[in-house]
Amino acid sequence: MTTPYERIGGEAGVRALTHRFYELMDILPEAAACRAIHQASLESAERKLFEYLTGWMGGPPLFTDKYGPPMLRGRHLHAAIGGPEIDGWLACFRQAWAETVTDAEVTALVCPQIERLALHMRNKEDVAPAKERVRKAVGWRRSRLLGTGTDTQD
Repeated sequence: MTTPYERIGGEAGVRALTHRFYELMDILPEAAACRAIHQASLESAERKLFEYLTGWMGGPPLFTDKYGPPMLRGRHLHAAIGGPEIDGWLACFRQAWAETVTDAEVTALVCPQIERLALHMRNKEDVAPAKERVRKAVGWRRSRLLGTGTDTQD
């Protein structure tokens, strides 16, 4: 059985995904809250996401070899992460994934887990209800799984 890492193109696939992800973070208006909690340069964040996703998807354990257990939520407690930050991060991930990964089976496997991980990162409450974000996430996932070609968040 091949790993998601292999199925999206190994190192080159993960690099393309993470590079596009951080390009999008700088240009998508819906990612503004997420971008605001990052350093001015996204170089370190891009490298760490590449290392993390490489191991998480079945490639070499670059992140854990370098930094130890991921403990992602704990590593992000310094930043206030609520709905707008999560939504922005997911918008970048969804678009980068849609632009760089064509394997529907891997999408069906990876994207729901990524969405759960993003939601797990919350460490502040919002004034707006989460119900609307869940509706958008389910709609996006449904469109990707059904192949309708509508990757919007509406």
